Amino acid sequence: MEVKIEAGWKQLLQEEFEKEYFIKLTEFVRDEYRTHSIFPPAAKIFNAFDICPLEKTRVVILGQDPYHDVNQAHGLCFSVNDGIKIPPSLVNIYKEINSDCGITPPASGNLERWAKQGVLLLNATLTVRAHQAGSHQKKGWEEFTDSVIKRLAMEKENIVFLLWGAYAGKKSMYIDDKKHYILKSPHPSPLSAHRGFLGNKHFSKTNDFLVSKGLEPIQW
Repeated sequence: MEVKIEAGWKQLLQEEFEKEYFIKLTEFVRDEYRTHSIFPPAAKIFNAFDICPLEKTRVVILGQDPYHDVNQAHGLCFSVNDGIKIPPSLVNIYKEINSDCGITPPASGNLERWAKQGVLLLNATLTVRAHQAGSHQKKGWEEFTDSVIKRLAMEKENIVFLLWGAYAGKKSMYIDDKKHYILKSPHPSPLSAHRGFLGNKHFSKTNDFLVSKGLEPIQW
């Protein structure tokens, strides 16, 4: 079926788009957009892929659900639109970047600048009903995004996978750690950040690895 997504990703994922689960998922999502308030806006569902082309992808950060309040979600995990209050998990991400790399956090929570450098900011579920966290879980998105991780890990090498929290950590089963660099820690949520996210130094470790492979570091 026809899916509007960046050309490299389209080629990599075309088989997924033809599968029965994805066709059913598409029908469900279309119906939801017709009958409910859904985030992100429909044109931004695949924003993570569109801003971070396959050939540029060097780092993957995995989130779980899109933000479910008005104007927050724009298709990149942990990221919010300009002018929106920075969410608590991203506050902790910025804190760790400051502590680890000495970078002063920006005023905006918009992470498009990372995506444009090759950071795939992938949520496990790509849509959600307004004010109903988790409402589009177990509808097929997880199968799709697991396939993204599997296919990416098979197709490329020397990608850094940042897996924060138990849910993301389980995805390491799809990744060959001889081909890629996997970094795990607790989630940056205020509920768990103090258990090991803060102080994990994942941002400097990512750049050290990329440089060691002759790749450009990320300007966090």
